[in-house]
Amino acid sequence: MPSSYQAPNRKSEEKSKTMSQSTATNLSSEVVTVQRVLDQKGGDIHAIRPQDTLGEAVKVLRDRRIGALVVTNANGELQGILSERDIVRKLADTPGQTLPQKVEEVMTTSVETCTPDEPLVSVLRRMTEGRFRHMPVTGEVGLLGMITIGDLVNYRLVELEHEALQLKQLIVG
Repeated sequence: MPSSYQAPNRKSEEKSKTMSQSTATNLSSEVVTVQRVLDQKGGDIHAIRPQDTLGEAVKVLRDRRIGALVVTNANGELQGILSERDIVRKLADTPGQTLPQKVEEVMTTSVETCTPDEPLVSVLRRMTEGRFRHMPVTGEVGLLGMITIGDLVNYRLVELEHEALQLKQLIVG
């Protein structure tokens, strides 16, 4: 099963800092696209089948430390998305009876997707307005990856750090 990007946090084992953005990428006038984020984080995603139980989904979410799974059929085609929020809502509706239920009964079937050539600002706006945090990236060959609002915020923070460093170097030297 493919893996998904997990943003570093305080409990992360890896403490190394990478700088994959450069002065050229930060100062260019080109529009930053989803592909740039996928290039940095990779296109791995975690998937689950509609017939799997919520109990199985919860274990994958916990073990992978992620917040959503794409739901695919046997051919790998996108059928829906299952987020922590979907599961929590079902827990509230059916306490004590939720984990044996099938993913297909709870998943979101009208999935917002984006393409690799879509501008990041457009994707961020859609995610904010739609109040969701995970968006599958699709192309002609199907699923290409998954981006999160955290990926977009992290990309922008690194971009701002680079800009600040460049300004400091201009002022100092």
